[in-house]
Amino acid sequence: MALLLALLASVVLFASFAVYYLFIVKYFNPLRRIAGPPVRTLFGNHLSAVLDPKRSPVVHKHLVEKYGRSVRIRGVGPWDDRLLTLDPVSLNHVLKNSTLYEKPWQSRRLITSLIGCGMLSAEGQMHKRQRRLATPAFSIQNMRALIPLVFEKGDQLKNRWKDTMDSSTTEATTVDVCQWMSRATFDIIGLAGFDYNFNSIQDESNELFMAYKEMFDKVIGKSSFWGTLASVYFPTLFKIVPNQRSRIIERCQAVIRREAGNMITEKKRKIAEGEKCGKVYQGKDILTQLLTSNAATDIPPEQRIDDEEMLHNINTFMFAGSDTTSLTVSWTLYLLTENPEMQERLRADLLSVLPRTAPSNFSDLTEEETQSVYAEIAELPYLHNVIREALRLIPPLHSTLRVATQDDEIPVSYPVHRRDGSVDESAQSVHIAKGTFVHVSVEAFNLDQDVWGEDAWLFNPDRWDNLPEKAGEQPGLFSNILSFSAGPRSCIGIRFALIEIKTFIFILLTNFVFQSSANPIDKVNVVLTRPFVKKQFGKGSQMPLTIKRYVRSEQVL
Repeated sequence: MALLLALLASVVLFASFAVYYLFIVKYFNPLRRIAGPPVRTLFGNHLSAVLDPKRSPVVHKHLVEKYGRSVRIRGVGPWDDRLLTLDPVSLNHVLKNSTLYEKPWQSRRLITSLIGCGMLSAEGQMHKRQRRLATPAFSIQNMRALIPLVFEKGDQLKNRWKDTMDSSTTEATTVDVCQWMSRATFDIIGLAGFDYNFNSIQDESNELFMAYKEMFDKVIGKSSFWGTLASVYFPTLFKIVPNQRSRIIERCQAVIRREAGNMITEKKRKIAEGEKCGKVYQGKDILTQLLTSNAATDIPPEQRIDDEEMLHNINTFMFAGSDTTSLTVSWTLYLLTENPEMQERLRADLLSVLPRTAPSNFSDLTEEETQSVYAEIAELPYLHNVIREALRLIPPLHSTLRVATQDDEIPVSYPVHRRDGSVDESAQSVHIAKGTFVHVSVEAFNLDQDVWGEDAWLFNPDRWDNLPEKAGEQPGLFSNILSFSAGPRSCIGIRFALIEIKTFIFILLTNFVFQSSANPIDKVNVVLTRPFVKKQFGKGSQMPLTIKRYVRSEQVL
């Protein structure tokens, strides 16, 4: 009898939820008044169309042309009406009001399950506390002090590629640029972030590097959309009945957690030893800066972060500080292989600042000399244009999601298309209810032909010398694009990322000529926009490019 009552209660509860979500929520949602594309089935959705970078530019263009810039789309079920907006005023409102629009629990659960609750997933006071403590570590002065380290790792990568070419019997060699760049940027974030030498350019055997690589390349990089969705909505199921994916993630996280904990312990020991000797520990790495800021006497106890949060942010820095930068450099080189005349033009500019009487490696220069070389590189207009254009065309983060924490009126600057076919030319805002998801399509925003011109989908660095008026009015932390986001949650490491990108492009282009390989490349949205060889998804993210030595009469580094 008890079992029967329990089953009956379960059925009633399920039916109540079904009625609530399928009828009450759905039919009283104010977004129902907004126009949007139809769905063919009860549980049909538009997510695969708007999140797939291979077809999303065409999809977003169609949506805007037919339904305007404030579009209702279907999420994971018939109860899940969402707002997709390409109105710059609306996007600015959503991204700048981070307390009104948070990352939804689904996104936070996915991020937290991989890298913990650091700055990428924390919300509210926790995020403010973490960011406030981290901001001094990312000052201009601290980032510039790391320039020689970036040059050193650029040299190491260049030399490894030259060694590979020396052992080859052909003039040209194919290298997986994506994997090599991942190793290089991981080395940099290890030393710059935690004073930890992964040495992965030389040797991939480091346990922490291998755990991170396996978790993201071999597991996350091969996950299906629906598999990822299941892990977000039913995490307990995978704990009770673990599959291969969940077991690998758990094993890798145990290694990452152990090693990150050791980093914190060792740094605290060095700082404490310095205090005992009356000397301040002079570590330049981000972790030292965080621990020092956290221990400052003027920080109230409630503003400090504990070791657990510190550990989560180490994981966050490893992810954000390596993957996004390595992908940007990889995609930039790919675009330059597709446009060889632009590659030649950029190389000529880079060679103009190359020291005429230079040693074989930049690491042989003094710190002052290295800083001087970078200062010249950083001011090259065409290099800056190439990087801005690559970030605009292929942003590392394809799109992001926010959820309204309360009812709100989102301001609009374009007419709103209604469900009944009418167009409200005088609309001032779109009303949304608490709990409504808002899609922020970074790629679609960056590729908007109404803003950037008819050639917005093409790689054209020269556009930055004569931008359309509308482009100058777009929100964005960097160059009026959303590749580094905008508002309080914008990228805290943008200065260091640009140092890395410019330095790697400089060293690699002045030593190698890049050409397309025989393998066509696809863009695939797997946490970030990653390159995959067509029809080889099972092999994980790859970007094979053909390289040849660049030779000129003067010595090249």
